[in-house]
Amino acid sequence: MKLPFQSERELRVSLFAILGFYPHNISYYKQALRHKSLNNGPVTAEHGHDDNERLEFLGDAVLDAIVGDIVYRHFGKAGEGFLTNTRSKIVQRNSLNRLAKEVGLHRLINSRDHSGSHNSYLGGNAFEALVGAIYLDRGYDAVMHFMRHRILRQLINIEEVAAVEVNFKSKLIEWSQKHRLKLEFNTSEQQSPNRASPMFDTRVVLEGLDCESGRGYSKKESHQRAAQATLASIKSDRRLVKSIFEAKERREAAKDTQPDSDIG
Repeated sequence: MKLPFQSERELRVSLFAILGFYPHNISYYKQALRHKSLNNGPVTAEHGHDDNERLEFLGDAVLDAIVGDIVYRHFGKAGEGFLTNTRSKIVQRNSLNRLAKEVGLHRLINSRDHSGSHNSYLGGNAFEALVGAIYLDRGYDAVMHFMRHRILRQLINIEEVAAVEVNFKSKLIEWSQKHRLKLEFNTSEQQSPNRASPMFDTRVVLEGLDCESGRGYSKKESHQRAAQATLASIKSDRRLVKSIFEAKERREAAKDTQPDSDIG
């Protein structure tokens, strides 16, 4: 595997500057820095690929647990909704992209330099994969120390983050784009003789499946509430997520089997 380093020692030194410790098993970190654009051939369940997508999956789960732990302890009397929103703002894609750049991780990513939708997520995905690598290499406590002392203490003001309003619609759009899902916001206006202003009802539809709805005095407000409820369902309802991805697979399979109408 070709890495953007002259030697493995150079990689270890670069990682030490980010992590505050030297890796035990460098192979985890090499994989965390390898983007899927370098893969050749199809992915199989038996062999897979040595890119960072599996570590990204693991790191996403570990990061949610770690940041949830930190937020829970920091805001001792806050309610569940506040804690969930604060955690979401810390681990959202834009935040992770920024962190990857600020710690210098983006310079270490091994990727083909070409245009594509993955580029907007490359840094954040690598950050999640890095967290997965730390977890496999050193365990939960090491990830906790990294997030507390290298990230939250130096790069994120948790009080300021908590005070910022979440754009739930943007977060849902970001999640759907990352997974290449078809997303719709279906909005209807409800007139009422008892109200001077109309109400708006919005239903989120993912891959043709009805998800959660939201109501507000403006389209924007109803979109935000529907997106917030849908994000909560995605986090808690595994059957919903499974159904969404199964619908995506059926859509893509149907598209692949359609004849090319441009061929005479």
